[in-house]
Amino acid sequence: MRILITNDDGVHAPGIRALASVARQFGEVIICAPDSERSCCGHSMTMRDPLRVKELEIDGIRAYAVNGLPVDCVNVALTELFSDDCDLVLSGINNGPNLGFDVTYSGTVGGAMEGCINGIRSISLSMCKFVEESPAHFETGVEWITENWELITQAPMERLTFLNVNIPAIASPEIQGHMVVPMGERVYKDRVERRDDPFGRPYWWQGGVVVMDTTIENTDVWAVSQGYVALTPISMNWTAQTVLKKMRGVTSR
Repeated sequence: MRILITNDDGVHAPGIRALASVARQFGEVIICAPDSERSCCGHSMTMRDPLRVKELEIDGIRAYAVNGLPVDCVNVALTELFSDDCDLVLSGINNGPNLGFDVTYSGTVGGAMEGCINGIRSISLSMCKFVEESPAHFETGVEWITENWELITQAPMERLTFLNVNIPAIASPEIQGHMVVPMGERVYKDRVERRDDPFGRPYWWQGGVVVMDTTIENTDVWAVSQGYVALTPISMNWTAQTVLKKMRGVTSR
């Protein structure tokens, strides 16, 4: 098995080393990731600037740092680094959750999206820590991914779908198991705050307070809050089929 690993935390992030330590047990691994953090870039790609690639070695694994985004890294790798087909794209392990609507913002998820679009089985993986200073517990992620490698890499995925995995950032014995669940609701409230610089000039800081609805049972948000690993299959076909049928019924004359 030939495996590409990327992320949005940067090629030197501990999460990518943790993921590579597992993947190398199951196949040939190449790391291709941004040269610095690119969090919240979503499925963006670089169009008007050149991409530069620097070859590295990370824990004995071929690695490449790209001055771009996770999508760029996947495309560079698939074009230049895999002489034969790539069998699996892994994106992560992200230092923080990618739950609910986070998938639209996440560069880590964006990397998995790009692998999926290229017809390759793809998985995004995240450690769900909710306090910046708290430990990410990557060791828990390593243990869970190792034990459940076949589950996540052999799941019956359809064309243009990928798997989004969220692991609670807790000690491994505290993990309750795993659940296959749909996306829940995790949104940002009051996300733009106006401030003034020392010269009195206004600027705006974006972030806001995260609001998670943990009351909606059997969603990724709820599962993680209960100590379960959340597995969510996501389709790249965003068409609202129910609305599509209704609109066709109204407009067809």
